[in-house]
Amino acid sequence: MVKVSGVAAGSIAEELGIVAGTDLLTVNGRELEDFLDWEFLTAEDEFLLHVRLPDGEEIEFDIERPAYESLGLDLEPARIRRCGNRCDFCFVDGLPEGLRDVLYIRDDDYRLSFRYGNFATLTNLKDKDLERIIEYRLSPLYVSVHATDLVVRRWLLRNPSAPDVMEQLRSLSGHRISFHTQVVMSPGVNDGPVLTQTLSDLYQFGAAVLSVSVVPVGLTEFSKHSRVREPTTEECRAAVHEVERWSAKAMADRGHHWAYGADELYLRADLALPPAEVYEDFDQVENGVGSVRFLQREVAKAKDRFTAWRGRRIGVLTGTSMARLMPEVLAPLAEASGAHFDLISVVNSLFGPRVTTAGLLPGRALLETLRGRFDLDLALLPGESVNDRGLFIDDLTLEALQAGVSMPVILSKTFSDALEETTR
Repeated sequence: MVKVSGVAAGSIAEELGIVAGTDLLTVNGRELEDFLDWEFLTAEDEFLLHVRLPDGEEIEFDIERPAYESLGLDLEPARIRRCGNRCDFCFVDGLPEGLRDVLYIRDDDYRLSFRYGNFATLTNLKDKDLERIIEYRLSPLYVSVHATDLVVRRWLLRNPSAPDVMEQLRSLSGHRISFHTQVVMSPGVNDGPVLTQTLSDLYQFGAAVLSVSVVPVGLTEFSKHSRVREPTTEECRAAVHEVERWSAKAMADRGHHWAYGADELYLRADLALPPAEVYEDFDQVENGVGSVRFLQREVAKAKDRFTAWRGRRIGVLTGTSMARLMPEVLAPLAEASGAHFDLISVVNSLFGPRVTTAGLLPGRALLETLRGRFDLDLALLPGESVNDRGLFIDDLTLEALQAGVSMPVILSKTFSDALEETTR
């Protein structure tokens, strides 16, 4: 059963009399479990829909409509699949107390992997889940492999019953399911020879494994420092070398680079980032892979329009990690726009200085940084630092931050998105 949370005005659903609170029970006699069933089972032009209205009345509708035309229903979110692992580097374990409850949910949901590109370990899959992945062709999936050696992987996940990920990938790839994969590198555990084995094993899947990224473990002041540490410069350099070795092999064998290091891995290794063409379609940019080169590409695409900012003084706020690389983005942006950009590096006051990513900056740190600044015509904040409700990770609202500073404040992920908002 799936519950309706809203109905669009003038939609087919409204014409049928479906209202918020209606239970969607079956499609063509098949029970609905979540949004996946709804989307895939209603993809045809014609189907039977059995519902239960809030007053208890049950009705079966014979739906006929073009497949491209939505019924106009919003569904209540599915219950998130919880993670059964206890990784030493788990983000949830690195949270301080007192944040909103949803942040403490350990999600590990293959449905969100397919829908949003969230990485999942696949350790909580039941036979029914595997059948749904195959039936609905949920591809590509984003999989946290970490290590293909079963003993090492179970150690990393702190899950002695974790299934063999190689067997899972082999089984699913046999049904034409493909994967983007990642390795969160925990030094002394899954780097070195283990990383080499992992990349080698994943390479054997051929086209089924679309990409693999290596991301250095990130810790907060609240993480389990007695169990896990951050990698050294030399350990990151060794990982970059291994990644680039496999990238070169894939390019020679298959015509694409396949293996990638996160921008943070190159930063910690004190090495220059690869050129933009290495990242190809930027498939893992949301995982911090190729973020800088992606921004440069977006700026270049819109460079003729940035003249709208000519003469403005614009503050660009970001985390301490991205601040080291942002000059590579801002220099061509300043040249194209004729604006002056003030790069403002913000230390994370919630998680501590170890956490350097822009997306985890608390709103209060950004507010305090901007409070008292009267020399800026505009301030740009990392677009990924708020959720879809406009909340920063410390629950400060974007509106509250905007009300507390003297200049206009805009969220931006690509600079060109902010350009559109400032030139309306």
